[in-house]
Amino acid sequence: MVSRFDYKNEQWRVWVANASFKSMKSSFIVQSWRRSLKCLFPLLILISFITVLLVDSFIPAIVEGGRFSAIAQIPRQEIRGVWMTTNDFDTLKSRDKVQDAVSQLRRMNFNTIYPVVWNSGYVMYPSALAQRAGIQPFVYKGSDGHDILADLITQAHRKGLLVIPWFEFGFMAPPTSELALNYPDWFTQKRDGNQTSNSAAGEVMWLNPFHPQVQQFITNLVLETVTQYDADGIQFDDHMSLPHEFGYDQYTVALYTQETKNAPPNNPQDTAWVKWRADKITAFMVQLNQAVKQRKPQAIFSVSPNYYDFAYKFHLQDWLTWMRQNIVDELIVQIYRPDLQSFVANISRAEIKEAQQIIPTGVGIMTGLRNNPVPMQQIKSQVRAAQERGLGVTFFYYESLWNDALESLQERQAGFGTLFPSPALRARVE
Repeated sequence: MVSRFDYKNEQWRVWVANASFKSMKSSFIVQSWRRSLKCLFPLLILISFITVLLVDSFIPAIVEGGRFSAIAQIPRQEIRGVWMTTNDFDTLKSRDKVQDAVSQLRRMNFNTIYPVVWNSGYVMYPSALAQRAGIQPFVYKGSDGHDILADLITQAHRKGLLVIPWFEFGFMAPPTSELALNYPDWFTQKRDGNQTSNSAAGEVMWLNPFHPQVQQFITNLVLETVTQYDADGIQFDDHMSLPHEFGYDQYTVALYTQETKNAPPNNPQDTAWVKWRADKITAFMVQLNQAVKQRKPQAIFSVSPNYYDFAYKFHLQDWLTWMRQNIVDELIVQIYRPDLQSFVANISRAEIKEAQQIIPTGVGIMTGLRNNPVPMQQIKSQVRAAQERGLGVTFFYYESLWNDALESLQERQAGFGTLFPSPALRARVE
C-alpha cells in the first residue's frame, strides 16, 4: 500500500513532467509559428502589394459606373487640374464637347476642373441674386438652353473628377459692367481719385473689400454657388485682393481714421497701412470660409494666389496667414514663368514647402494664350520640376492644352498623355 506521502510525491512528479511537456510543446509551437511566418512574410508582402494595385485599378471602374463617392480627402493628394475660362465657352456650352473634354481629361489622369463662375462683373450661371441686384441683364446658357455649370459637374462626377467653381475676378470688375454702373459707392479709389487700374483683363475697377455691403454681396454669390450646385468647393485667385494703391475712398479713410486716430499715409506702401488693409481682407476671408463651411462643411476652400511676397506687398493678399489660420484647404500658387530657373526658384519658396506639410499644394502652369503659345517642351519640364518637389499642377487654361499651340493637336495630346502615367483620383465626400 502506497503511503500518502509517496502518493503526493508521485503526483508532484507527474505535475512537473506535464508542466515541462506543456512548456516544451508551447516553445515548439512558437518556434514553428516563427518559422512559418518567416516563410510567409514575403508572400504577405506580395499579397499586400497586389491588393493596392487592384484597389487602385478598381476605383476607376466604380467611377465609370456613376458618381464617385469615397472617404474624405487627405493631405497631400496630388492636384492635377485645369482651369476652364471664358475662352473655353465654346466647349462649355456644348454637352457633347463637355463630355469629350471630361473623357479626355479622365483618360489622361487629370482629377480636377476649375470652371469660371465669376468674371467681368457677371456670373456664369442662372443667378437669382444677380438678377435681383440688377447686374445680370443676360444669362449664360448652353446651346440647348441648359445650365452649363450643372452639366459640367454632372459629367465630371461621372468620370470621378472634382469640380471646384472659380471666382476669377474676385473684387475686380470692368468700369462698363452693370455692377460698376449701378453701385458706384461699392468701389474704392487711389489717393488721386482714380478708380481704375490696368490688368491682364484690361482696365478694371476694384470693389471695396472693407465695405460691409460688398462683403455681403460676395458672400451671397459664393453661398449661392455652393448651395445651388453639387460643387466640390470654391476657389479664389489673385484677384481676391486689392492693389496697394487703392483704399483712399471716403468709407475706408473714415474707418481707418476711426480705428487708428490717424489719416491714411500718403505712401500706399507704408508698412502699417499695408498691414491694416491686409488684415481687413484676412478677416473677411475668415468670415467667408465660416459661411461656406456652415452651408457645406466638406467644401474645399481653394486659393490660387501669386507667390507670397508679390501677393502681400502689391495686392494686400496675406494668404500665408489665411493658411496658418486653417481657412485654406488647397493651395495652387500661380507661377507663370517661361524661364525654368526662375520657375524652379519660385516653386521652391519656403511658404510653398510649409503648405505642403498640411494641405494639397500645387502650382499654376501656363499652357498658352491665344496670342502667346507655350511650347510642349516647356510645359513638360515645368511639370517634371513640380512633381520632383511633390507638388501638383493646374494648367491655365483648357483650350490652350491642345489648341492655339506651336505643335499639332496630335503632338500636344500625346505630350499631355505622358505627364500623368497612373490615376490619382481625389476623394469626394457626400
